[in-house]
Amino acid sequence: MRKAPAIDGIRITMESALTARDRVGVQDFVLLENYTSEAAFIENLKKRFKENLIYTYIGSVLVSVNPYKELEIYSKQHMERYRGVSFYEAFGNAKTLRNDNSSRFGKYMDVQFDYKGAPVGGHILNYLLEKSRVVHQNHGERNFHIFYQLLEGGEEDLLRRLGLDKNAQNYQYLVKGQCARVSSINDKSDWKNVRKAMSVINFNDDDVEELLSIVASVLHLGNVQFASDEQGNVQVTTENQIKYLARLLSVDSTLLRESLIHKKIIAKGEEFCINYCNEKLQQLFIELTLKSEQDEYESEGIAWEPVQYFNNKIICDLVEEKFKGIISILDEECLRPGDATDMTFLEKLEETVKNHPHFVTHKLGDQKTRKCLGRDEFRLLHYAGEVNYSVVGFLDKNNDLLFRNLKEVMCDSGNPIVHQCFDRSELTDKKRPETAATQFKNSLAKLMEILMSKEPSYVRCIKPNDAKQAARFDEVLIRHQVKYLGLIENVRVRRAGFAYRRKYEFFLQRYKSLCPETWPNWDGRAMDGVAVLVKSLGYKPEEYKMGRTKIFIRFPKTLFATEDALEVRKQSIATFLQSRWRGYHQRQKFLHMKHSAIKIQSWWRGTVDRRKAAKRKWAVSVIRSVLDKSWPVPPPSLREASELLREMCMKNMVWKYCRRISPEWKQQLEQKVVASEIFKDKKDNYPQSVPRLFINTRLGISVSSLSDNLFVIHVKCEDNKQKLFVILESEIVISTTPIRTSRRLLFTNGSLYNRTCLH
Repeated sequence: MRKAPAIDGIRITMESALTARDRVGVQDFVLLENYTSEAAFIENLKKRFKENLIYTYIGSVLVSVNPYKELEIYSKQHMERYRGVSFYEAFGNAKTLRNDNSSRFGKYMDVQFDYKGAPVGGHILNYLLEKSRVVHQNHGERNFHIFYQLLEGGEEDLLRRLGLDKNAQNYQYLVKGQCARVSSINDKSDWKNVRKAMSVINFNDDDVEELLSIVASVLHLGNVQFASDEQGNVQVTTENQIKYLARLLSVDSTLLRESLIHKKIIAKGEEFCINYCNEKLQQLFIELTLKSEQDEYESEGIAWEPVQYFNNKIICDLVEEKFKGIISILDEECLRPGDATDMTFLEKLEETVKNHPHFVTHKLGDQKTRKCLGRDEFRLLHYAGEVNYSVVGFLDKNNDLLFRNLKEVMCDSGNPIVHQCFDRSELTDKKRPETAATQFKNSLAKLMEILMSKEPSYVRCIKPNDAKQAARFDEVLIRHQVKYLGLIENVRVRRAGFAYRRKYEFFLQRYKSLCPETWPNWDGRAMDGVAVLVKSLGYKPEEYKMGRTKIFIRFPKTLFATEDALEVRKQSIATFLQSRWRGYHQRQKFLHMKHSAIKIQSWWRGTVDRRKAAKRKWAVSVIRSVLDKSWPVPPPSLREASELLREMCMKNMVWKYCRRISPEWKQQLEQKVVASEIFKDKKDNYPQSVPRLFINTRLGISVSSLSDNLFVIHVKCEDNKQKLFVILESEIVISTTPIRTSRRLLFTNGSLYNRTCLH
C-alpha cells in the first residue's frame, strides 16, 4: 500500500500550475488560503473540474472527481476485463438510490509483488455483505443484479428447469423497491457477460447449474406463504414452492417444510453498522495521518506541535466499548431471559449512556429535539453529521441466526455448493453463535488491525452528479460527499503544521533563478543553496523551517509570492534562453548533418558489402553446380539412359546460365578470356587485375570555361592522382598538380582557382 510512483508524477506535474491557481484552483487543498471554508473547498473543486483536472490532493490523500465521459471511454477500452469481473458484480452489487451498480460488501485485497514490481500472489477478504437486501429493499432500490439478469436473459429451457418465468413482478424479493425494471440497466446484455465470465473463471456446465439452482431457490423461498390452522399452528400454503425448493436444493421436502414452520427470521435495515464502519475508517485515517505527520517532523528534526482536531474515538467507543457500548447493550438484551423488546433496548440505552454528548433520544432531548425525533428513535452525532436510528427490528436483526434444524437440512443437501457451505461439525457446537453486530465488530477490528500494519495511500472518489453526465457539477451532491468524507477536517489536520514541504533539490531546481547566487547553477549542497535562496527572497523566520532533507513552508501566501516572482522572472529568462538557443541550434544543426552524413556513409558501405556478399554467394552456388560432377549410380539396365540424362542436365544448366548473362557482361567475359590468354602466367600482377572490370577510360575529366578562349581541364585518375591544365587559345599555358581543396577553392603550388568554375 505504498505510494504509487504514478501518483507522485501527477503531483509534480500539477505543481507547474501554481501560477494559474486563479483559473484552475490549487492542486493541494492544504494550500487553500481559507481552508476552513466549505464554500472555498467546493469552489476549488469546481475550478479543477471545469479544467478537466480531476486529481486534487489533501496532503497525501488523492481526491478524484471522475468525469463520466472519461469513465465511459475507459470502460470501453477494458470491456474484456469488465466481463471478468461482471460475475462478482452480479452476485455482490445492486442498484441503490445513488448508484446503479453499488457494491453491497467490503473487500480487502492483499497483493504481493516481487522485487521487479510484478504481482506474484495475494488473497481477498470479504466483509459487510448486505444480507438484508435479499429480503427487503427500500423504495427505488433493487435486489442483487443476478436475480433480474437470470429472469431477463435466461434461456427458456433453463428457466423451465429452475421453475421460473421471465416476469420479475411475480417474485416477492424483487418488487419491494418497486423498480424491477430500470431504463439505465440492460439485464439481458449483462446476463450474457455473466455467462461468459463463468467460462473465464472455469465454471463447467454442472457448476453453473448448481449455482443457478441456489439463486432460483432464493426466489422460490421468497414466494413461500404461511397461514395458521384451526389450532393456531403455522402451515405452508404454497406446496409448489416447497417442491421446487426441495428439488433445486436436493433436500427432503418434508424436512425442509418442518424447518421453515418452526422458526421465523425477520431481517430489516443495516445503516447503523455502515456508519459505525465509516467512523472506524475515519478514526484510522486521522490516526495514521497524524502519525505520518509526526514521523516526518521527527525524521526532519523539526519540533512537533500538538494538533487540535475532532477525535471521533469518542463515537467509536460509544458504539463498541465493552459492557456499556451500544453493541454490548444490544447483545445483552438479545441474550437475557425475559420479555426483551426493541423498546426495552432503547430504555437500557437511555439508562446507560444518557450523559454521553453524542447520544440523544426523544426522552433525553430538549423541546426542539423532541419535535424531530420519534419515541422509538435515538440520535448519534457522527463526525459527518447527525443521524437518527429507529430501534424497530434491532433485536430481530441482531438475532439473525440460521437455526440448527435448518442447518441440518442444508448439511444433507445433494447440491455440492450448498453442501460445502454448511459444516456438520457446527451442529454439535453447543455455544450460541455470535450476534450479527458482534460478528461485524470483530470483522471490522480485524480489518483495522490489517490496515494499521500498512503504510496506506488514500484515494477519495467524489461523484459529480447522479445523472451520469459528463461536465455536470452537482454542487449539492458534492457538498454532501465532502461533508460525509470529512475532507475539510482532513485539510484542517494537515494545516495545523506546515502547508507545504518539498525536498531541497526540487525546491532549489524550481526557484534557483530568483537568486543571483544560485542562478544558473549552485555547486554546493542543495540545503545550503535553499538557505541562500530563501534569505534572498526575504522569508521571515516564522514562515519556514529547514529540515534535514526538506524545506517546510507554513503559509500558502509565502509559497504563492515565490511562485508569482518566478512567473515574472520567466520573461527575462526566456529572452536569455532564446539567444543561447539560436547559437546552440546552429551547432546542433551542423552536428546533426555530420551525424547524418556518417550514418548514410555507414549504411551505404553496408549495402555495398551486402550486395557483394550476395553476388559471391550466387557465384559460389553457380560454380559449385557446374563443378559438381556427382551423379546417382543407376542400375545396370538404366546406365545408358542415365548418361543421356546427365549430359542433358549439364547442357541445361549451361543454357540457363548463359540466358541470364546480359550483353554488357558477355562482352566483359569475352574481354577477360582474351586478357587471360594474353597475360595469364606471363604478368606478375595479373591476378590482381582480374576482378577489375574493363572500362573505356579510367580518367575523370572535367572541363570549365573561364572565358571565350580560356579553359581549365581537371583530370582525376583512378589512383586519385590529379592534374590541372589551363589552356589559352588551344595552347597549354599551365600544367600543374592541385595540392589542396576547400568547399569552393582549389589551390595549386602557385595558383588559386574558383572550384565552381572548374566543375
